[in-house]
Amino acid sequence: MKNSLRFATLLIAGFLMCFFSGCVERELTINTSPQGGIVILNDEEVGTSPVTVNFKWYGIYKVRIDKKGYATFAENVKLKRPGHDYFPRDLFEELLKPNRIDSYTWNFELKPYQEPNRKLLIDQAVLANEQMELELLDSEHKLRENNIIK
Repeated sequence: MKNSLRFATLLIAGFLMCFFSGCVERELTINTSPQGGIVILNDEEVGTSPVTVNFKWYGIYKVRIDKKGYATFAENVKLKRPGHDYFPRDLFEELLKPNRIDSYTWNFELKPYQEPNRKLLIDQAVLANEQMELELLDSEHKLRENNIIK
């Protein structure tokens, strides 16, 4: 009889926890300075900054922000999962704070667009080519030393 009563109590408690547990709304606000950049999150345009979007998962997000007159911002940004979102703490959090909103904010500084220096780009390309040729010669020399090629 005691086991039946204990089982029924656990069953009812489990049902009540599921039934009365609230849901968590997660939102991410993306701000830019200056404002007005087009925000693209994981290859999907979500709006103009500042913009707030709902999300379902924590992890790495691909962020791109375009604004005329400014360099395109492109970076992978990690949205860390908070401690209260891990099992079993998340069950108690939902019971104690039903319908809670987890809000996060990212702030990005946009840099003015600067025309690339043509001469500098050419010089860097020439230098990279020279370094690659030296590395190839060095690799060929090591292969000859070890009698791998003749």
